[in-house]
Amino acid sequence: MIDDTKGSMMVKLIGLSGSLRRGSFNTALLRAAGELLPAGVELSVHTIWGIPLYDADAEAAEGIPLAVAGLKEAIAASDGLLLATPEYNNSIPGPFKNAIDWLTRPQTDIKRVFGRKPVAILGASPGGFGTILSQDAWLPVLRYLGTKPWFDGRLLVSRAGEVFDASGAITDDKVREQLKRFVHGFVEFVGTPTSQETALPGQ
Repeated sequence: MIDDTKGSMMVKLIGLSGSLRRGSFNTALLRAAGELLPAGVELSVHTIWGIPLYDADAEAAEGIPLAVAGLKEAIAASDGLLLATPEYNNSIPGPFKNAIDWLTRPQTDIKRVFGRKPVAILGASPGGFGTILSQDAWLPVLRYLGTKPWFDGRLLVSRAGEVFDASGAITDDKVREQLKRFVHGFVEFVGTPTSQETALPGQ
């Protein structure tokens, strides 16, 4: 994207945390990522707070909730999307999947919002395996949405309670360096011509 105020290219990323918790490790991970980006890149961090349970009757009667509509437009206008996913019971957290379900309504908007959108998945967990199963569970969803996932990097933050301090800052230098390499790799992927292709028909 062109930043008209500076006359130069500005890459705009959206980071979406799949946790509702105020002290979420995944929200903290995205905020830390925003501090490690290369020059000319900005990351706007969002959460799923305020998104109701999906109800087709409510959609028909009241339309798309404001929280959903605003997030949809932010994603559509972005150059890339970072999904920071917790892991509940070895899979995708229900509230996070619910938010994505809302973001695909109406279905005719899927191509505009998600089509060929560069997407990367990362996650933090108090457990010892990071969010590996949750991240894998997202792949069929991202395929259906017609996104362009980044597969060259993976970030699984385990024992997250030992990685972040009470303010949400990363205290582990190794994890900070891994996060820096991850986001720089994704930014490079976002900037490649193949990542900016027009959505395929039917996607």
